[in-house]
Amino acid sequence: MDQEPVRFDTKIAVLLRDDLAVWQRLNVTAFLVSGLGTAEPEVVGEPYEDADANAYLPMFRQPVTVLEGAAEQLASARAKALSRGLRLALFTAELFTTTHDLENRTAVRAVPADKLDLVGIGIYGPRNAVDRTVKGARMHP
Repeated sequence: MDQEPVRFDTKIAVLLRDDLAVWQRLNVTAFLVSGLGTAEPEVVGEPYEDADANAYLPMFRQPVTVLEGAAEQLASARAKALSRGLRLALFTAELFTTTHDLENRTAVRAVPADKLDLVGIGIYGPRNAVDRTVKGARMHP
């Protein structure tokens, strides 16, 4: 059975700073996408089940594009995403030293937007708007 590929009119993109260690890239990506399913429930598909009827949690219904760029690209993309009204998650360098959600939110709240030491951002919205927001970033290797 041939099936046409699904083309989504929305996009999930993660933009990571290009100087992060591998463990940091994985950690930041996981944190950035973790809130998306609750903030935008339509991005989550149906639960999975194997042939033995074991149930598994649902996942995103569409791919996540992971990109990398310089610190300046992250700052620019954050500003563009906000100006375009896109849903946005962020991870700052300070969050590598905190141990729980309250500390994380306190650390972010303490810094003016233009001084945030961004190491990653997650963006969700219309495909074309997200593409324009992350333009110039490279696909993560």
